[in-house]
Amino acid sequence: MIVIEKVFVNEIPLLHIMKKKYYDQKLPFILFIHGFTNAKEDNLYIAYNLAEKGFRVVLPDCLYHGERDEGYRNMDLDIRFWDIVLKTIDEIQMIKDYFKEKGLVNNNHIGLVGASMGGIVTLGALRKYPWINAAVSLMGMPYYQKFTQYKIDKVKKSGYQLPIKEEEIAHLIRRLEQWDLSEAPETLNNRPLMFWHSKQDEIVPYNYSYQFFETIKPLYDRTPENLVYISDENSGHKVSKLAMTKTVDWFATHLQQT
Repeated sequence: MIVIEKVFVNEIPLLHIMKKKYYDQKLPFILFIHGFTNAKEDNLYIAYNLAEKGFRVVLPDCLYHGERDEGYRNMDLDIRFWDIVLKTIDEIQMIKDYFKEKGLVNNNHIGLVGASMGGIVTLGALRKYPWINAAVSLMGMPYYQKFTQYKIDKVKKSGYQLPIKEEEIAHLIRRLEQWDLSEAPETLNNRPLMFWHSKQDEIVPYNYSYQFFETIKPLYDRTPENLVYISDENSGHKVSKLAMTKTVDWFATHLQQT
């Protein structure tokens, strides 16, 4: 039987999912970060399947999302994108520590997965946290600075007047460098990493994640089984059932408790 319970870690609402018989046991631990404008409940399908495999899975609501919604919409939410990403990276540590202090986390079996914005969070967190043992990026990319410029250029081409000054944009891009995994790919340290991305993605460019994959392949020469890129031909900006299945399989292979 799978148990789904709501927990609050400080102000962060999250869903905690595991097999009932393992409720108070130390387990491999996976955090799943949702996408932009989504919420924790949107990833219950994949979380359930991970729990069936014996993982303890946690789904938090990111800042301004789900139960933390403060009414921001459209451009008002868009301009807070990086605040949300960076806040979530900080909160990942807090959430992991909460479950670790309760004796529920196997320290050598900690995974992180995210979709879209959550995939972007995942890749930034890999640079910051060496305690992440395996990860999956679904439609994410690591080029924080380049992606910021891409989004700004896209807004300008649409004729929309940006509500922030050029100096603020320049400051943001400089600030993002410390989380940009493309600037320090050696911090991956051969940790298992799977990418899934659709070639038809119109939100997060496919070429950004694939380019990074090609760049880091030499770093995995001795452990090629730890790096995989799965290209999708038709899904667009939507995680396919195959991507969900591959994610579960990835963690079952690289994070399963022995």
